[in-house]
Amino acid sequence: MDLRKLVLGFVLGMALVAGPAPAQEETPPPPPVAPQAGCGSQPLAIAQMQWPSATVLAEIHMRILTSQLGCSVRIVPGDLAATGSSMATTGQPAIAPELWIARIADIWNPAIKGQMLRPAGPSFAESVLEGWFIPDYVAAANPNLTGAASLKEHWQVFAGGRPKGRFISCPPDWGCAVINRNMLRAQGLDGLFDIVEPANRFELDTLIAEAVSRKEPVLFYYWQPNPVLAQFSFKALDLGPFDKEAFACLGRLACAAPKPSGFAAEPVVIALAEWVFTDMPDIAAYFQRAAMPLAEMNRLLQALNEPGSSAAAVADRFVAERAEVWKPWVGSAGTPAP
Repeated sequence: MDLRKLVLGFVLGMALVAGPAPAQEETPPPPPVAPQAGCGSQPLAIAQMQWPSATVLAEIHMRILTSQLGCSVRIVPGDLAATGSSMATTGQPAIAPELWIARIADIWNPAIKGQMLRPAGPSFAESVLEGWFIPDYVAAANPNLTGAASLKEHWQVFAGGRPKGRFISCPPDWGCAVINRNMLRAQGLDGLFDIVEPANRFELDTLIAEAVSRKEPVLFYYWQPNPVLAQFSFKALDLGPFDKEAFACLGRLACAAPKPSGFAAEPVVIALAEWVFTDMPDIAAYFQRAAMPLAEMNRLLQALNEPGSSAAAVADRFVAERAEVWKPWVGSAGTPAP
């Protein structure tokens, strides 16, 4: 495999990078909404954020709402803070398919209290977006290597003849670097693994790509949604359940006695203006069901990276070929799939 192409694939695969530490968000679960027929004549505006997964989601939902629910839909440019603020004050746009609410808690929380918008449901079927990964060929050769706890018996797999195994973390100025160091300590692995902290995103991807190109065992930190994880068939290791108190310590430079915990869930929701729930309950019900599986999104982003591809083309293909994924979102309110 051409290493330069492999590295380029990693670089082009960049999705939304982990951002500020989550604030305490207020997200009361919406009440069940019984499907009703049609959108009527009122148009719906969908915010299209500029990162790849949100761009694709906006295109997909526009097509399904138009073809299956008879809606008049338009896509409008979006931005995390600006879209949240506009929905909170004007009720427009009606829909934000991928809103990272912990990063705009100062906008989101007052809007929830003011009953201007609320979450219909999660954007993705899984909420834990960060983890430790190994290639599928390592998992196949080591079937008992399923989680962080089993690394004590399998650290030599990642040593390559060295005295310790090698764990590729993230750049030292990223918050995940501190968490990963403490996680290794919490699992009793700090004496068995050397931590490699690349200088930047490009170096991180290069280190992983080099190992994959040579079919070498590699253990590394990464995040989703991201095409890299689909393109190269990586498997997530089980880090155990999330423990709020333990994870808070894992995020500190001076964590005296780190305890094991999985990564915290990131609240990423489909946000709707409140009037959608009251005026268009069938549309609200659609979005309550419309959680995209992360593995599916990773594949969509991989397709988006193909030469000459576009978000519109990827959405067209998804709707045409993946009805088994999106048809349950429509429920009984839609027309038969083509």
